[in-house]
Parts: sequence; C-alpha cells; structure tokens
Amino acid sequence: MSEETKNTAEAVNPAQFLATFNWHKYEEGIDEVDESKLQEFEKALEGTVGFVNERDVIEGEVVRITDRDAIIDINSKSEGVISLNEFRYNPNLAVGDKVEVLVDKREDSSGQLVLSHKKARVIKAWDRVNNAHETGEIVNGFVKCRTRGGMIVDVFGIEAFLPGSQIDVKPIRDYDQYVEKTMEFKVVKINHEFKNVVVSHKALIEADLEDQKREIIGQLEKGQVLEGIVKNITSYGVFVDLGGVDGLVHITDLSWSRINHPNEVVELDQKLNVVILDFDDNKSRIQLGLKQLSAHPWEALNSELKVGDKVKGKVVVLADYGAFVEVEEGVEGLIHVSEMSWSTHLRSAQDFVKVGDEVEAQILTLDREERKMSLGMKQLHPDPWTDITTKYPVGSKHTGTVRNYTNFGVFVELEEGIDGLVYISDLSWTKKIKHPSDFVTVGDQLEVQVLELDVENRKLNLGHKQTQDNPWDAHEATYKIGSMHEGTIKEKNDKGATVVFADGVEAFAPTRFLEKEDGGKLAKGDEAKFQVTEFSKEYRRIVVSHTSIFREEEQKNIKAAAAKAQDVEKTTLGDIGGLAELKKKMEGK
Repeated sequence: MSEETKNTAEAVNPAQFLATFNWHKYEEGIDEVDESKLQEFEKALEGTVGFVNERDVIEGEVVRITDRDAIIDINSKSEGVISLNEFRYNPNLAVGDKVEVLVDKREDSSGQLVLSHKKARVIKAWDRVNNAHETGEIVNGFVKCRTRGGMIVDVFGIEAFLPGSQIDVKPIRDYDQYVEKTMEFKVVKINHEFKNVVVSHKALIEADLEDQKREIIGQLEKGQVLEGIVKNITSYGVFVDLGGVDGLVHITDLSWSRINHPNEVVELDQKLNVVILDFDDNKSRIQLGLKQLSAHPWEALNSELKVGDKVKGKVVVLADYGAFVEVEEGVEGLIHVSEMSWSTHLRSAQDFVKVGDEVEAQILTLDREERKMSLGMKQLHPDPWTDITTKYPVGSKHTGTVRNYTNFGVFVELEEGIDGLVYISDLSWTKKIKHPSDFVTVGDQLEVQVLELDVENRKLNLGHKQTQDNPWDAHEATYKIGSMHEGTIKEKNDKGATVVFADGVEAFAPTRFLEKEDGGKLAKGDEAKFQVTEFSKEYRRIVVSHTSIFREEEQKNIKAAAAKAQDVEKTTLGDIGGLAELKKKMEGK
C-alpha cells in the first residue's frame, strides 16, 4: 500500500465515519456532506471484504432458486437476485453452481444489490466464442427461434446463426421440434466485422459418425444383408442410412415389377433390409438392392405354362413398337404392334391399347432361361384371309378406307386386316395424276373393284376407275381422225399446247399445228377449231391441229391416216368373218 493510501486510511476511519454519520439529515438534505469526504470514504472501502464496484464482472454462487429468480452470493454485504429468464440457456442450473455476474448497482432504492448474468455473459461472450472457435471446444446453446434458412441460438448470451443444413446429418422436415431446446454446438465461423457467429450441431454428429463410418466400411462385403433407414427418396432411387454410411437403392433394384416412382414401394424413415450389390474402391459409393432379397418372379412362374396358352395381364409400358404386359407380378411379355392386329398398314401400339388396360393375349414364344416372353392379340381372332376368295372374289366391287399412299398408288383397307393396293394408273380414266394425294386423302371412302388376288402372298390388287364406265369408248366414236371440234387452249409450252373441248376431254396440239392462217400463233385462252390427227384409246391420247384445217398438205396426211385406220378396222372384221366361215366348214364335215 502506498504512503498516500495509508494517509487516506488514517484520515478517514470507516467505522468512526459510519458511527458518527447522520443518515437522516443526509437523506433530508439538512446536513450537507462534503463530496470529497464521500470519495475518500469510497476509497477507504476498496479492498475490504464485501466491497464491489459497479460494472465489475465477478463470479458468484447460486445459493437459492425460487420459481422466478436465482439468489446469487458474491461475498458482498447482501445477496443479488437474477431472473431465471437469464438462465434459459441452462435449464440444469442448480444451487452451488458458479456463475458470472455483472454488478449493475450496489444498491437500488430499496438497498438491494442488483446483478445481471446476461450482461456478464455478453461481456465475456466474445472471448469465449473466439476461444471456442480456436480450440474446437463444444459449447451449449439455447435455440431461441426459427429464422429464414435456419435457427437463432443463444451462445454465451450472443445470438448465433445455426443454418438448417447444419442441424443434423439427415434432412430436417420439422424445424419447430428444436425451438427452446438446449443443444451442443461447435463454433464454425466468426465474422468480427459484423459480429456474426455461425454454429453447427451437424459437425459434432459427423465427428461421432466418422468413427462409426470407418468401422462399418471396413466390414462391408458384397452380398451382405444390412438393416437401414430410408433417408431420402428421389425419382431415380432411395438413399438408405446404414448407420452413418449411406447407400443407394436404384429404382430398378427396388422391385421386380416396373414402378414409376420409388415412393410406390418405400416411405421416409422406413426400416428395411437391403443387400450390398457393389461399391467403388474406397467404398464411398455403395449400391444396394431390395428386390434381390426375394425370389425372382420368373422362378415362381407356373411350370405348365407353354406356347399357345392364353394369358391375361395389365399394360405397364407402352412404346410405338409395342406394349409390355405384366401377366404376373414381375413377369412381363411383349406384344409387338404387328401382333396386335391382322392389319398390315403401319400403325402405332397407342392405336390399340393404353397403360393400365387389362388385355388377353396368346403366348407366342417363351424362354424361361432368358426370361423373355412374346405375346399376340390378333391370334385370338380369326384370320380374315381365311375366306378371302369368298368375300372378295376377282371382279367384285367394295367400298374401303384410304389408309396410306405412296408415289405409285393408294392402300385401301376393306376391313381390319385386309388391305389392297390401287395403282396410280387405276385411279382415273381421264385425269393424269402425278401423285395419289392429288386425287384422295387419308380417311376417304373409295369405291374399288378387285382386279387380282394372291392368297398365298396376301396381296390384293384393286382398281377405282374400273367401278366406272370407260369414257374413252364413247370418245373413240366422237374424236375420229379427221373430225373437227371447237376447243380452248388451256396451257401452252415449248412443245405445244393442251386443248380442252366442250365435254372436258383434253387433247394435245404440237407447236407446228398452232399456226394460224395469217401466220400468227394461237395463244393461251384462244378459242379455235381443231382437227383430230391422232387418236389412241389404249394410251388415252388425242392429237389435234389447227393448221391442218387450211393447209392442203396436212389435210392429205390426215386423210391418209384416216384411211389406214379404216383398213385396219376392215381387216379385223374380215378376219372375224373368215374365222366364222372356217368354223362352219369344219362343223359341216
């Protein structure tokens, strides 16, 4: 103690000061006390037992706990009272515990010592938090409430942030279950500039699980059956917790039957047995199986089932080329689109069935070793080609539906399973058709006549024009060589022009036959007289000339052609007559 302090202590004796001090006069303001003497008195008390300074952070002991408060002894002249709200982070507070407190006031208006544990914690908190971050010390924290992305945690009186991803190693579905709970945490990040603290509970769990994980991984073997808990469900599979180690059951390994989503088979937090199928070198990716723990459905398939038998099943998968039908759980057969109908024109499986349909089919092939089965639906119905000659004899006329066309013709369906081809040349007697789509469209009803029938090769040749009279029979008499007709030039090109007559018949006039009498040329749209120079019923061709009407030389050529045509006709008739005479003579003998 310094000499100055000794002199002060001697100058003001606390005991003598208190004994002679008139508190009544002081409080009433009657007797004014020198401020310097009061300060000297304060200094004299420093260092004595039971003296504390305001704003000091000291250690106290819990001596009693009431329903609302904790009574704290700091070895002063009186005990302090702190609300239990300041100890919410520590629900296990008990008598005898040492706690840090801040002296708010040595005396309030009633002479009570006022203490604060919360303020003391805040003052010391940053030192503790920094120390915990550096040393990795595990700290207790009180979860106050939820916030966006996580929770607010009271750690040493500081509000720290607990991210949702750092609560547990497994996804959290109910955050409210952690509110107002005291948990252990690890300080993982501190931002001194913004006074932010981030804590993690997951880090503690991971540390514990790491040892378990190493132990479990070391014992893993292919074919081993383990119990696990469904941790997460995705569209492609299920993650299973094997006790600190995660494995994936792919959707194809959940069930022998086809499923659309794993939640059809399992649910979150479900306990189940799984078998280890495979893993990588460091066993970080573990492939698990569930269906492998039960016998393959093909092994339980009825041994008496054979090719030709009828089966019923449900369509589970549909593609353009066919449908997969589940005839028993986990046992599927393929019905190819060609086996769905006797029809031969191109169609899709969606035209016949849809997913979920119950269908009946016949077994076409069955391979138990390869676990493959093909089915057919059309085999359950009579083959329409069986009595084709009775229903569709050559020469018969029918009405069919245009199903498809190609460059060379039109496919017409007479009934389900029976298609015929109408060649482009058999569509019309008069029109020159470049492509069938210019004449008909898919879905049209078309009248046809059976021209040819090949039962063995399932081919039917049809004709449309044969259902109508051949107009060229009449044209032959009307458009004789040398006959004159009024016509209009419809189209014109380098080779000549197309001429249309009143009855709609078209003829061709070569360029040299378009010259007019005045030396000019006929143009598109001109009306004029034309003389027939050539006629062919077989090729449906008429050639005409305007020039020949007034040119003598051309007229001679036309007359010669007409005479030749008449000779051919007479010769043909004479041959017929000669045959008749020969027949009579032979019969007379």
